[in-house]
Amino acid sequence: MYKTTLAHRTYQFDSLKTLMAKASPARSGDVLAGMAAQTAEERMAAKIALADVPLREILASPLIPYEDDEVTRLIIDTHDSRAFALIAHLTVGEFRDWLLADSTDTATLSHVAPAITPEMAAAVSKLMRNQDLILAASKCSVITRFRNTIGLPGHLSVRLQPNHPTDDLKGIAASMLDGLLYGAGDAVVGINPASDSLPVLQKLNHMMADIIDRFAIPTQSCVLTHVTNTIQLIERGAPVDLVFQSVAGTEAANSGFGINMALLQEAHEAALSLKRGTLGNNVMYFETGQGSCLSANAHHGVDQQTCEARAYAVARHFNPLLVNTVVGFIGPEYLYDGKQIIRAGLEDHFCGKLMGLPIGCDVCYTNHAEADQDDMDTLLTLLCTAGLTFLIGVPGADDIMLNYQSTSFHDALYARRLLGLKHAPEFAEWLTKMQIIDTHGQLRLTGANHPLLTVMPQGAHA
Repeated sequence: MYKTTLAHRTYQFDSLKTLMAKASPARSGDVLAGMAAQTAEERMAAKIALADVPLREILASPLIPYEDDEVTRLIIDTHDSRAFALIAHLTVGEFRDWLLADSTDTATLSHVAPAITPEMAAAVSKLMRNQDLILAASKCSVITRFRNTIGLPGHLSVRLQPNHPTDDLKGIAASMLDGLLYGAGDAVVGINPASDSLPVLQKLNHMMADIIDRFAIPTQSCVLTHVTNTIQLIERGAPVDLVFQSVAGTEAANSGFGINMALLQEAHEAALSLKRGTLGNNVMYFETGQGSCLSANAHHGVDQQTCEARAYAVARHFNPLLVNTVVGFIGPEYLYDGKQIIRAGLEDHFCGKLMGLPIGCDVCYTNHAEADQDDMDTLLTLLCTAGLTFLIGVPGADDIMLNYQSTSFHDALYARRLLGLKHAPEFAEWLTKMQIIDTHGQLRLTGANHPLLTVMPQGAHA
């Protein structure tokens, strides 16, 4: 029993699971699941009680039983007890103070990252204001490599997302060219295909590989199809750079996605066997989003933000190049308005970085949410000050295949100029060579004789 007295009233919480749910900032998904605090007073009482819970107790009290869930087993079995010794004596409230202390630097946070369980990260985030989430995340540094170096301090990468509603190769190639001319694409060129047809997926892989090879672009490509499709593409000899999969924080939710840890391991090993990376072997790309476990009725009574953090344990196990929280995509049933989306984005980024993930954010919303592009501008700016690894670049910020609103190539330019953020260094060198940016990183004007416009990629004619 967890309890606290607030304004002469005693609040009691029957389990750590209930306590963490009640301590969560308000969001529509937890209300939908019947686990949210009923009043602001109850929420504050839960926060006060949660602050006194030792980190050791969180480690010893799995919210989903060990024998019932392979994600729980992963969290417990891979926990770094040696690194945990540095923070094992702390309560959740003391952990917050430790994270924000000037003496807790980047090297220290990197050392303890393997010891921080999703439940610890989620718990401490519930005690933090937005500025706390930003400051603590800004001290975390997670660097990954495939054909370039992603996550360096003072850098911001962009996923170039050239989706097309019919997977038209010419349309996708045009969007790729558009993004490259704006300096986007150093995180990945990633296509969400409209089709699951293996021949179509194979053509998409070959087209992107042709463009990257033809222009010697130091980046990587990815077709964001189901992992089983990607395994088959690898078996067929397709030039697969990164393996993509959406993941969730419970075994049951992942089963709904048609995956488990063994399948992800098979895909990871298949991608490594291709040896297509030139600088590193981070070959996985994962996407997550608050509400996925609840929408699958697979949350086990755990609040949606903690379930989200548990998905990061799945991702962390495979040393990914990129992890992306698609924060507003799942809809207002789970994150109702701009305020909730902003808070969730900051939480996700903080928890991911704290756990040692190269996490980016699709700063986005659906058209039936109570949010607009001004909300996205706010979240984008806050995340970039917090050290966001990468964001999404969609032509005009309007994804015409997935039918949602994201961020544009121009938004990345805004963030770079405002905060002095740089491209991945190898990509910046290529952009300078191709006369897309100048030596100061500023975008050049392009003309009809621009190097990227002089040779049409073969894939565009396929």
